Amino acid sequence: MTEAKRLAAEKAMDYLEDGMIVGVGTGSTVAYFIDALGRDPSRIKGAVSSSEQSTARLKAHGIEVLDLNHTGTLSLYVDGADECDPHKCLIKGGGAALTREKIIAQASARFVCIVDPSKQVPVLGRFPLPVEVIPMARSLVAREILALTGGQPVWRDGVVTDNGNVVLDVHNLSITDPVAMETALNQIPGVVSVGLFARRRADVVIVGGEPPQVL
Repeated sequence: MTEAKRLAAEKAMDYLEDGMIVGVGTGSTVAYFIDALGRDPSRIKGAVSSSEQSTARLKAHGIEVLDLNHTGTLSLYVDGADECDPHKCLIKGGGAALTREKIIAQASARFVCIVDPSKQVPVLGRFPLPVEVIPMARSLVAREILALTGGQPVWRDGVVTDNGNVVLDVHNLSITDPVAMETALNQIPGVVSVGLFARRRADVVIVGGEPPQVL
C-alpha cells in the first residue's frame, strides 16, 4: 500500500494554493504529503502541525511551523485516517494525535483526507476507536465507555500523547451513527477527545491508486 499512500498524497497537492498556511496531520500517508511540500517550501507561508513528529519532518524540509493561535482560520488541512466510511466520516488517532488533529480540522475551511484503499469500510469500527483521556480518569472512562457502547476499552499502555494524556482503544464496535456516538462519548468526564471525525468529517477523501479516486 506504500505506492497508494504516495499517490494519494501527491493528489492532495492539487488543493494547494500559493501563499497558503496549510494544516498538516500525522502518519505514514501524511509523511508523503510533507515530502511533497518540501520539494518547494517557498510555495506556502508555513504549516500548522498536529504532532511533534510532523513538526520535525516539516522543519527538516525548511518549512516554518506556525502556532494556530496566530494564524486564524486555515484554508486547507491535509491528514490521513485509520478508517473512512462512505459518508466521509473517519476514525483517527492510531498515531495518538487525535486531539490536535481534531482542533486543526475544526479550524480549517477544507479538510482533505488521504488514504489507501484498505482504509475504506462500509461501517466504522473494525479499527479500534481511540479516545484520549486525562490520566486520573482512565478507569472511570473505560467503565463508562463499556456501559455506553458495549465496546471493549483497552489502555494503550506506554503511550503518552503530546498533550500528556493516555489513550484508550475501544474494540468490538459497529458505529452505525458516528455523530451520535461522538457526541455521547465527548460527554464523559475525563474524555479529552474522541477519534471519531463525524461532526467535522472530511470534505474530500482521496483514495490512492492509479489514478487516485476523489470522493
